Order: sequence, then structure tokens, then C-alpha cells
Amino acid sequence: MLLDINAFVGHWPFKKLRYNTCGALVERMDQFGVAMSVVSNLNGLFYKNTQSANEELFQELNADKRFSERLIPFAIINPLYPGWKNDFNKCLKMGIKGIRLFPQYHDYDLTDPSCVELVKTARDRGLITAFTMRMVDSRQRSWMDIEQVAGTANPERALKDFVPIIREVPDAKFFILNLANSHSLNEEDKKVVQNAAVLFDSSGRALSNMGEMIKKFGKEKFAFGTHSPILDYLTGLLRIESLRPEEAGSHTKDLLRSGNALNMLNL
Repeated sequence: MLLDINAFVGHWPFKKLRYNTCGALVERMDQFGVAMSVVSNLNGLFYKNTQSANEELFQELNADKRFSERLIPFAIINPLYPGWKNDFNKCLKMGIKGIRLFPQYHDYDLTDPSCVELVKTARDRGLITAFTMRMVDSRQRSWMDIEQVAGTANPERALKDFVPIIREVPDAKFFILNLANSHSLNEEDKKVVQNAAVLFDSSGRALSNMGEMIKKFGKEKFAFGTHSPILDYLTGLLRIESLRPEEAGSHTKDLLRSGNALNMLNL
């Protein structure tokens, strides 16, 4: 069984996307044998009111029983928006399994008090908080997209940049998605990540040597993810299937394909 923990529907203002509706995503899932996908609406990164994007997603999910059975909704919440608590509660009633936060696009620090409060609120409801290390490669960004280069207000994140929020809420559940940049940690930060409920998805280019990453953090820390439709649909799966027997046996591969995600999502 395959469960993708990193997929989107919706639009990217700077690039034409394919397979970016619930119907097209399910067709793509069928093509590659994916049973379920965690999904959020990309429009929530750019709408001033992120709740509009969440409501769009739920309208689409409710349009076809196949979608609601196979797509697992994560709401995009902006903790700087004064009404985020109302948005959160509305999304709870609609059946979300987690939230996705985009501090680079919504312009706040990971340890901003509002962000910490939101993560704690999600924790108290048994929900997962998902952060994305990178949406698109800054070298290929549109001139209208946010600047994600060193020295700017919104530099690309490294794994060490997510450790402070894990320290702030060590008993929360986290997805760290599209691990595309440095994953180097000192020993103290490494222990923080190892001791926390954290899942990395397989879409990020920093997982090109996934066997070493499993050895570093443990087989329970990884899950299949595609970052679809921004990235291609195959690479995240190939990183798992190409693991050599000495790197991952059949049981470990089953954990990566879906076992770890099912456990984190309580499915």
C-alpha cells in the first residue's frame, strides 16, 4: 500500500500545473497504485484569507465520494490572521487531519507566539502540523515569487531551522516536507528530532541518499511523499524502491510506503 503525505490541488501563480484537481490527482494515484494522499489547496499560500482555499478544497472533496474516501485534507492556516482560531474550528468540523503552515509565504517566524499557539492547538486536537522546507527551487523562481535566497527576508529553510518549533512543542506531531536543503544538525538538535514525532517525506532532493538518512534518524521517521503537482510523481517512490536490501528490508519499505504515515495519522 502507498500513502502520499505531500500532495496539493489548486494553482501556482507562476507555473501551469497538471493533475492539480481532486479528480486528476485520484487518476494519477490510480496510475501509480497510490491508495490515499494527504492534500491541501495551493491557493491558500496566496489568498489573503487562507480559509477561502480550505473551503474550496472541501467543496471539491465533497463533490465525489471517491475523493472523500481517498484524500486526507490538511488545512492551510495563517496564525498572523486575527481570525485563525475561527478558521481552525471551522476546518475541524469539516474533518481535517492536520494543518499546513507556510511561514515564508505568510511572513512570520517559526517561533512567533501565534505560530507556537497554533501548533499547540493542533497538538491538543490530535492533529499533525506540516511544514514545507521548499516549495520551488529559488534558482528557478519567478521574479514575482518571494525571494528565497540567503540574505533576504525569506531564505530557504534548512532542517536546523525547524528544530526551534519542535523544541517549543516537543509533544506535537510534525511532517517536515520536501527536505531539499541541508539536513546537518549538531548532536543536541539531532536528539530533539529523533525524540519527536516527526515524519520526513521522500520528495526532497536531500534524500538522494535515503539509506544514510534512515541510518541517521531511524526508519520510523520517513514516509512516501510526492510534492505533487509541483514535482514529478515518481521520484519520491523511486527513492524508496531503489533502497538496497542492506539499507531497507521489506518491513522497512512497508513502513516507508504507508506504515509510518498510517500510524502518525491514526488510520
